[in-house]
Amino acid sequence: MRSTTGSLSLGGILESKGLRMAAVDFRYLLDRGYPRKAALELAGNRYQLTYDQRHLLHRGVFSKEDSKSRLKRIIPLQEIRNRDLAIDGYNVIITVEAALSNRPLVVADDGFIRDISGLSGSFRKRQKTEEAIQLVLDVLKKWRPSQTLFLFDAPISKSGRLAQEVRSRMEKDGILGDARAVDVPEKILIGFPGIVATSDTAIIDQSEEVVDLAGYIIRQRFLRLRRSAAEGVERRPPAAT
Repeated sequence: MRSTTGSLSLGGILESKGLRMAAVDFRYLLDRGYPRKAALELAGNRYQLTYDQRHLLHRGVFSKEDSKSRLKRIIPLQEIRNRDLAIDGYNVIITVEAALSNRPLVVADDGFIRDISGLSGSFRKRQKTEEAIQLVLDVLKKWRPSQTLFLFDAPISKSGRLAQEVRSRMEKDGILGDARAVDVPEKILIGFPGIVATSDTAIIDQSEEVVDLAGYIIRQRFLRLRRSAAEGVERRPPAAT
């Protein structure tokens, strides 16, 4: 697990030896079959982690088995060319926007880059949203999927308007496909007969081929993701109690 921010500086919540050790303990427990919620509580309580630090571990630390399984599902971004692609709209856009806005990100054990802001349910269009959308569309223009389907969570305020905007910009840029606001995007994303772009673990675990579209954009834009205090945590047994 590595953690960083869009500006390549370190967030204050990450500067903690306790966080590094908690990551080791959390992963150790997961590798031995402990329930995720209980394992996080044990590690978090032991090292007196804050809510934000616990959320970072939740987003970034996984068992060796889960990480290997997800890594096998990741395909190179360029393989979307001439293939059908479904995009988990808020998941991808919020992650790219987090990088542009210098919010903390985590490079997780399973290879995906995730934001730790927890904004998905309360998303509001911000100054960087337009730029984030354009960066996504630029990738689609470059690699040209045969059809691209953006899916947004309809229960989130103004999702229909956002889907309409993305659809309009797709047409302007000559990108074939659609953008929709639907009640439960997961019902379409899981089992989609093509490639899925998301970092949502529940969707990844039930998909055959996945691209970390947001992660690709972030790596391209910020080529030198600086190592944080949480990087390089080896898979070693936790300290004895």
